[in-house]
Amino acid sequence: MSRSGKRLRGIKKDLDLKKVYTLQEAVSLIKKSANAKFDETIEVCLILGIDPKKPEQNVRSVVNLPHGTGKTYRVAVFAKDQKAEEAKKAGAEIVGAEDLVEMIQKGDMPFDRCVATPDMMPLVGRVGKILGPKGLMPNPKLGTVTVDVATTVQNIRGGQIEYRSEKSGIVHAGVGKASFSEDKIVENVQALVDAVIKSKPVGLKGHYLKKMVLSSTMGAGITFALD
Repeated sequence: MSRSGKRLRGIKKDLDLKKVYTLQEAVSLIKKSANAKFDETIEVCLILGIDPKKPEQNVRSVVNLPHGTGKTYRVAVFAKDQKAEEAKKAGAEIVGAEDLVEMIQKGDMPFDRCVATPDMMPLVGRVGKILGPKGLMPNPKLGTVTVDVATTVQNIRGGQIEYRSEKSGIVHAGVGKASFSEDKIVENVQALVDAVIKSKPVGLKGHYLKKMVLSSTMGAGITFALD
């Protein structure tokens, strides 16, 4: 019998898995049960009433979490000249053009997000088949193809996250660490939920936000509702 399984059963004993908790209650319970030997990530799972097979019902965008995620995102920027300097000053770890393409082609990708100025997109296209499957391809709809590279880099490093609906119609995202205060976690969750609600596909019929679940890396999922 694994320790992790025994631990999870112990956590579930203190929960009513059929109950829908308030967000504040859910956060409080999650923090109390997040007692692993590392700082667990607080995660949100939003089950949407969409048909993921229909492209027009795909939900994807970005949101600036007010208190960040507790993780430092490494940013790569495709830019030249003045825009390259702006990206570096904003904190981008990697800035380049042809040299950045060569890095990626060699499989060297020490970054979590990728940004490009519009004029760089033909160059970025050379590595689209590499970046695309990893969810790293710059996209104007996500604000990662932009002339304002400085602000974009600062937003990403400050806690901006990307969310997208998976094939099952679920949006899953990390919204902080167990070491965060309850209020900070609540505000981050609220920001994500509000953003997903605003991303509701036009013309979608039926119930859009069907269920919301909060959990930690090693903890049980708790169903919650906004106050």
